[in-house]
Order: sequence, then structure tokens, then C-alpha cells
Amino acid sequence: MEKLVVGPLRNRTTVQEFLLEGFPAVQHLGHIFFLVHFLAYLTSVMGNMTIITIIWADHRLQTPMYFFLSSFSFVECCLITTVIPKLLTIFLSGRQTISFAACFTQDFIILFLGATVFFLLSVLSMDRYMAICKPLHYATFMTPKMCFLLVSGCFALGFLFMLVPVVMLSQLSFCGPNVIPHFFCDFGPLTNLSCSETRSIEILFFNLALFVLCSSLVITIIAYSNIVVTIMRLPSARERQRAFSTCSSHLMVLSLMYGSCVFIYVKPKQASRLDSNREAALVNTVVTPLLNPVIYTLRNKQVHQALRDVLSRVQLQK
Repeated sequence: MEKLVVGPLRNRTTVQEFLLEGFPAVQHLGHIFFLVHFLAYLTSVMGNMTIITIIWADHRLQTPMYFFLSSFSFVECCLITTVIPKLLTIFLSGRQTISFAACFTQDFIILFLGATVFFLLSVLSMDRYMAICKPLHYATFMTPKMCFLLVSGCFALGFLFMLVPVVMLSQLSFCGPNVIPHFFCDFGPLTNLSCSETRSIEILFFNLALFVLCSSLVITIIAYSNIVVTIMRLPSARERQRAFSTCSSHLMVLSLMYGSCVFIYVKPKQASRLDSNREAALVNTVVTPLLNPVIYTLRNKQVHQALRDVLSRVQLQK
């Protein structure tokens, strides 16, 4: 469908609300999908909140790595809470309306938190690099103040990078149609609904998304290249295995996150493969947050011990 471009009149918006289409092909299975995603949502939130609680309750886990992981879990909880409740309503009732302002607010929050996640992943890579490759300087560099500044920087960069394109898109004209072929307000489908010229905004967003993904990926590649070299020089096989185990979880999450986001966002033409985009978006908003607690920390012996200690204290208080 060709886009009707409004010429000299800008910001002539007649659309007051949008319709989130969701997954019309499987709407007849809506109640089953509702139950599956509701359980996945509860499990994700409980898993990530458990990680945050354990890290802050046990002094042995109050280290830079676990501080970054707790920040990562917090962002994941916020991200899925922005998306999943509306998705659950779609599964139960079909298409759902969302106001113009609420739609762009949701779009910004998702992009802001998504960019923050990638910056946090690069910080986690740097943390592992310092711990393994520069152990003598680790405690000096990774002070509580530095950790706070790094996490604050991730949030600030995510906010600034995603604010401009979303605000610019919200100022364009939307004169119909208003059906978003997605289960949340995503940037690509919204640009397709605008009846203004969106090429410059699409290019800006593409470049910003590419920078966020590539910059964090480059930092990760450099960090892990040095980590691998350092690990291979360790004299003991047991030391090498232990060092690799601290990085394997991070690499698994990176594969899921980068793969799905590159597929969704780093394409100049957003109008294509919408069904595949929805499926890839489900990976980021449902599957990855569900797996992160297991992949990252719940398989960690330190976290296991801390969880047992917390449960023991609760039982003793009874």
C-alpha cells in the first residue's frame, strides 16, 4: 500500500487512537496463548525480582558484576511490563485500541529500555574483561561510584538516543489508516501509518539503532577477544574452565538479544516481513526475559547458596 504524503501541511493528524492487531492468524487460540504468556510473564517478573532481592539481601553478592546484573534484571522487568499486559488483553479480546499519546509513550519506553539493555550488556562485557584480564586493577577501577556512573550512563544514553526520533515521528501527520500490525506500538509500523514523508526520520532511526547495536557489539567483541586470549594462557585446565563459565551465560544472552534486534531494527526497509518481526519481537519481550534469570544467575553457585541462606532465614523466623 502506497503512503499518502501530506505536502505543505504538517502535523495534520486526524487519528486519535490506534488499533493493535496482534496475531490475527492465531486469534482462535487466544485463550491458550493468554495462559502461556501470562505464566511466562509471571515467571519472568518473579525470576528477575528474585535475583534483585537476593543480590541486595546477601552481602557476598554485592559486587560490581551482580550490581550490573541486578540493574539488567530491573530493566527487563520494566520492559516486559510495558509490553506484555497489552498483549494478554489482545489474546483475550482481539484488537485493542490505544490512544495516540499512549502509543508513542509506549514506543519510546520500549526503545529507551531496549537501548539501555544493550549498553548494560557492553558494561557487563567490560566488567568481565577487567575481572579476568586486569584483576589487579579491578577493585581500583570498579568502585561503587564507578559502577553507579556506568549504569546511569547506560540509562542516559538510551534516553537521549531514542527520544529524538520518537518525538520527531509523533510530530508528523497521521490521517489514516490506524491499524498497527503488531502487538505493541513499534517504530517501524508507526512510520508506515504516517501520511507525511518519513524517509529522513527512518534514516535517522536506522543510524541510531545501528550505532547502539554496533557500538555495544564492538565493545563486547574486543572485551571477549582479550578474555579468550587471557584464559588460554592460564596454566590450569580447571582455571580455564572456571573463567569460561563466568562468561558463557553472558554470551548466550548476547546471542539471543543481538540476533532478534538486528533482525527487527537494522533494516532500511521497515515495511517488509512484519509477521517475522512480530515473532522476533516475542523473543525479546517474552522468551529472553524468561530465560535470563536461569541463564545468568540462577545457575550460578553463589546465587544458589545465597538463595538457600535466604530461605533458611525465612524458615527460622517462622
